[in-house]
Amino acid sequence: MRLDTSGGFTGTCQSLQSRADFARCGQTDGIQRRRSGSIAAGTIGNVLEWYDFAIYGYFATAIGRQFFPHEDPVAQLLSAFGVFALGYLMRPVGGALIGHIGDRFGRRAALTFSVAAMAIPTFLIGLLPGYATLGLLAPIALTLLRMVQGLSVGGEYTSSMVFLVERAPEGRRGLMGALTSCGACGGILLGSAVGAGFAAAMSTASLESWGWRIPFLLGLVVGIAGYFLRRHVLETRIPREPRKRAPIVETLQRSLAHRARLCRLVACSTPSASMSASSIS
Repeated sequence: MRLDTSGGFTGTCQSLQSRADFARCGQTDGIQRRRSGSIAAGTIGNVLEWYDFAIYGYFATAIGRQFFPHEDPVAQLLSAFGVFALGYLMRPVGGALIGHIGDRFGRRAALTFSVAAMAIPTFLIGLLPGYATLGLLAPIALTLLRMVQGLSVGGEYTSSMVFLVERAPEGRRGLMGALTSCGACGGILLGSAVGAGFAAAMSTASLESWGWRIPFLLGLVVGIAGYFLRRHVLETRIPREPRKRAPIVETLQRSLAHRARLCRLVACSTPSASMSASSIS
């Protein structure tokens, strides 16, 4: 923006006639930038976490050969997917734990923790030696890393949705909350594309020997970006008065009064979870 010879502003705010209008224009631009930053910070964690789930499913055969070499091919694949399933079993625990962190210390702390709890294990899986080097410790370490990742996914999905809805403008809460699912789907598509790209560019022997590790190592880049995006996001208001009971305890007590609705919600959620799992595999 520049000042012309007649004393009026030219550029995007050329039509403004007063300093008050100019200030309002700058304030609107600032709000839009913060909103864009919040959207990026809220969705990037789901992109990373479902990217990891996708590439694990894509390279499950190679992972099975690396960590379960003494089994036949079918048993190797089943063992790899068994470790994969443990991540899903950890998701309710992650939702309760990271949700509690968000209630106690704020959404920023919860989301920063969740993205770190996914990026670091993803990177370590790419570095983890196989059964030939570590023996029985290799599948045990793989299982533990997958459990941490599942815990992270369970907390990330719900926490990021609450984070976006809290920052949504009036009348746009549904749209902002839906971006969480867009980030998850984007991560699945990204992981599938990366897996297909490496499978097309590398020989089968190289891919199963060491090539499958590269997509896991690349996940650290997305994790670092997500960490810095969330580190500088504005915090939501945290209640100053301490609660008499932990938020998770209050939630469970209230849910007992709505058991029928809770059962219907779980019943409706199960088919969608199954569809997500089948799309990854």
